[in-house]
Amino acid sequence: MEVEKNSAPDSGATEIAFFDVETTVPSSRGSGYALLEFGAVLVCPRRLVEVGSYSTLIRPADPSAISAASVRCNGITPDVIANAPSFGDVADTVFAILHGRVWAGHNIIRFDCLRIREAFAEIGRPPPEPKGMIDTLPLLTQRFGRRAGDMKMASLATYFGLGQQKHRSIDDVRMNLEVVKYCATVLFLEASLPDILSVNSLVYENRDSSELVAHIDGMKLDCAQTDALIEGCSGSSRFLEPHEVSSKHISAPIIPFYQSGRRIVIHHKDSPLQLCCMGLRIHFGVSAKFVDTAGRPKLNIVVDIPESLCNILDECDKQAQKTSQESGSTSLWRALIRKDGSLRPTMRLRIPTTTNGDSAIYSTEIYQKEQAGNIQKLVFTKLDVAELDSLFIPGSVLDAFFCPELYDYQQNAGIRLVAKRLIHSKWH
Repeated sequence: MEVEKNSAPDSGATEIAFFDVETTVPSSRGSGYALLEFGAVLVCPRRLVEVGSYSTLIRPADPSAISAASVRCNGITPDVIANAPSFGDVADTVFAILHGRVWAGHNIIRFDCLRIREAFAEIGRPPPEPKGMIDTLPLLTQRFGRRAGDMKMASLATYFGLGQQKHRSIDDVRMNLEVVKYCATVLFLEASLPDILSVNSLVYENRDSSELVAHIDGMKLDCAQTDALIEGCSGSSRFLEPHEVSSKHISAPIIPFYQSGRRIVIHHKDSPLQLCCMGLRIHFGVSAKFVDTAGRPKLNIVVDIPESLCNILDECDKQAQKTSQESGSTSLWRALIRKDGSLRPTMRLRIPTTTNGDSAIYSTEIYQKEQAGNIQKLVFTKLDVAELDSLFIPGSVLDAFFCPELYDYQQNAGIRLVAKRLIHSKWH
């Protein structure tokens, strides 16, 4: 048994418990699993650094349950666990590590958590209970897409060049933590520099960092351009009004995207499509019914849309679905526009959020227009759904600047419309 020091602070601690179990492989339908190994790493949630760990082999009640298939899976033979403790011998330590903490791991909801509960039930003890759960399989599939294939740990490790998965508890836990860090870094860069990372010509290898900074500065819009976008987008090269868009020029190519990755992007002619539409009437205001994996509300508003915009979005949907299916996706495609009989079609505008220290703020720029035509930018210091809901009242109107983005996660795919700028009219 391997035990690393400082591994099990009391259950009231705030560390995240990343853990993994290795088990026997059932030899027949209906036969159960037996624990062979448990490994956990305690991680500081603020710095994502390891502060303690624990790993132990476990001798099952029936060593003959270790079949040839089981040995091929993780390499744990009957001889390896001959002198290992039983689960009852280590149950106190496992309980102390897991109980009252946030649990994290890859596919733990469908596998590891069940095996832990079964093991405690077999010795007649109540199992540890988590304070929260982070299953990195659905989380990374949702956030990172399927660019790493089936999103299994071995596939993710290969994608990031982390070596072969060993299928031993403590090694797999540490690999899982590294994968999470890599994915988080990629997603942070993509969110911070979306325009730069999606352009083929901007690949910086062995260049001085000042050159990159200068190039980024050169791409920023100046104040005059920003004002033009706020006052009206007819003269803008970035956001197009519906009458400026031709359906025959809409396409959905797959483009290279950050480190050997690819993504589908909606284009108009040779540029990513970004739209603006004036005087959209709000159908439903902000709702906090759904939350993301960080526990923050998914903020959306639903607006009625004119026929001209409806035709454009229908074409975007058609082209994106075709490319998605041709690229091998088997996910269920969700229609972008909601059509309910004789009612006017509606679309959902997403208001994304970003972290700001310990809190979150809106990524979308939000303005308010006076009846006299004056426009004032609203400053929000925190995410307040009630405050936002009181602004976007059903029946009121807004000017929206937004772009279509593709998603493909949890066997569902489609287009979401991300609001870049919203200008709300103060009067109804």
